[in-house]
Amino acid sequence: MSGPVRPPRPRSPLRRATDGWLDHLRVERGRSEHTLRAYRRDTDRYLSFLATQGVDAPEGVREKHVTDFLAHLRRGDEEHPPLAATSAARTVVAVRGLHRFLALEGEVAGDPSEDVRPPAPPRRLPKALTVGDVERLLQAAALGDGPAALRDRALLEVLYGCGARVSEAIALDLDDLELGRAEDGTGGVVRLFGKGRKERIVPIGRYARDALDAWLVRGRPAMARAGRGTPAVFVNARGGRLSRQSAWTAIKAAADRAGLRGDVSPHTLRHSFATHLLDGGADVRVVQELLGHASVTTTQIYTHVSTQHLREVYAQAHPRARG
Repeated sequence: MSGPVRPPRPRSPLRRATDGWLDHLRVERGRSEHTLRAYRRDTDRYLSFLATQGVDAPEGVREKHVTDFLAHLRRGDEEHPPLAATSAARTVVAVRGLHRFLALEGEVAGDPSEDVRPPAPPRRLPKALTVGDVERLLQAAALGDGPAALRDRALLEVLYGCGARVSEAIALDLDDLELGRAEDGTGGVVRLFGKGRKERIVPIGRYARDALDAWLVRGRPAMARAGRGTPAVFVNARGGRLSRQSAWTAIKAAADRAGLRGDVSPHTLRHSFATHLLDGGADVRVVQELLGHASVTTTQIYTHVSTQHLREVYAQAHPRARG
């Protein structure tokens, strides 16, 4: 005979509160089972940590408990390795969601996690191509003399020559171009519309101007004929505006033909534009304007890339750089 069935252990007030939050997410917010399982794992670890601090009720949690838990995640323990900033941030997001729910429901007087910020992941430096790699990429885009090859070369020249985002390049209309005059070497300008439709005027160099001239004169008329008079600068084979995906595909194909390793994207050309300007001595404020950054702080990340380039040049060229 089996022994008497033991009644389940009573849930702590914190456990009941957490189960109520997860039920709210499932029923009222429609969160997926995958998300709910992740939140369950994160809050299980949180509740276990609070238990070691002698806390088993929502009203007993203080801000220090939340910050100590975050430090515990980054430090790790015998059962868990230290969490990277991204993973720790995800766990803290679950904890903050729980406490915010309890505060809104009136279960507690305030939210002890309100001022606790998830750790920021380390900011990766942008990837930039060398000038030689950019030249190989642009040459590979120009293979052939058909309309598509002319368009792809002009597109890549604009992305690199103007530092344009891919969304800005494909949104260009014919009226946004002022290409200047070839006989006096005037490069002209391009009008770009960035985030929030913020307009900026960017100079366009001779190579990009010549590539655009070739596309507009010898390539675009054939493709645009299939459409209904679109004003778009870059069009597809059906005469409509070129899509972001098609722009990505053109760059990927050119990178493959050029034998470039790694992920080469439209943003790679924008990064390369900024880095090469700084390497050439451009002021960071000028680069900020050209890129359309609202704050110079965003642009200054490129100065780290440029500094690394200077270190490499110094190490190779200065007679006292190496022992």
